[in-house]
Amino acid sequence: MKKIALAVLFFSALTARAQVLGTRTVRLMGSRFDITIVAKDSLSAEKYIDTVIAEVARIENLISDWKSDSQVTEVNNNAGVRPVKVASEVFELTKRGLHLSEMTNGAFDISFAAMDRIWKFDGSMKEMPSPEAIKNSVRNVGYKNVVLDKENTTIFLKHKGMKIGFGSIGKGYAADYCRDLMMSKGVPAGIVNASGDISTWGKQPDGSDWMVGITNPMKDDTVFAVIPLSQSAVVTSGSYEKYVMFNGVRYAHIINPVTGYPATGVCSVTVFGPDAELANGFSTSIMVMGKDKGLELIKHYPAYQCVIIADDGTVFLSPNLDPDKFKL
Repeated sequence: MKKIALAVLFFSALTARAQVLGTRTVRLMGSRFDITIVAKDSLSAEKYIDTVIAEVARIENLISDWKSDSQVTEVNNNAGVRPVKVASEVFELTKRGLHLSEMTNGAFDISFAAMDRIWKFDGSMKEMPSPEAIKNSVRNVGYKNVVLDKENTTIFLKHKGMKIGFGSIGKGYAADYCRDLMMSKGVPAGIVNASGDISTWGKQPDGSDWMVGITNPMKDDTVFAVIPLSQSAVVTSGSYEKYVMFNGVRYAHIINPVTGYPATGVCSVTVFGPDAELANGFSTSIMVMGKDKGLELIKHYPAYQCVIIADDGTVFLSPNLDPDKFKL
């Protein structure tokens, strides 16, 4: 549902602080991960990066609905049959996903994985699906039919054909988890960039903040804004490369789980806050909800701020976002 619309900008040079910056790019969770670690020496940095990679792989093996032996796949295979006992980590992530589904009134839906993929954004669509087909495509979507049993740590999907998935918040969770793990190990600074879900801590070796550039959705080879980050997260959801046009209306590749229709009116949403997991959920939801409802949603969560760019290029900022903090 996302593309990489954020870039970490290393503006500073290494200094005599007896710290080195190690970086590595790998493919995890079906996406690109860029891992940056500040450590006392290169060997330590590489070992910490290895740890991050191992942890992301472990999380993927738990929550991926593409892996036949994952716990989430077992939950999905037993939809309408029986509850499935899962690890507490999977249970808690599902619980948070359900809470996000509730507070966005279904604009984010953890059971979105069951939606029929009737919309094509590869240039092959020549006409819109029929209203009946669109309505039918979301027949198995409905977070209210996901049942959690805290005492037994089980997940039950009430109806056959239902599925849960973590294609949105899973990478953000992995980035946050690894950030917190590295901090617990005394790693002074770093970035886990999970295909645009960026979680940071500490500062660059010269003492300056990490700098993240947001891609301009109207001209994606340029940077729209540069933002300093320190122990915080940023996520961008965008539709400016994957969309279809019918009757003069631009339909984004991010689908409304309630109606089955693609999002319209917004081409980019960037959310800042303490955690990439929730920032991702908010950015995806605001794409679906649109500018007005999106700004109203974020207003109730003051730890998070957003930048919304409409299809016509108009920029909207959440009221709690200080434009002086970054270069617009």
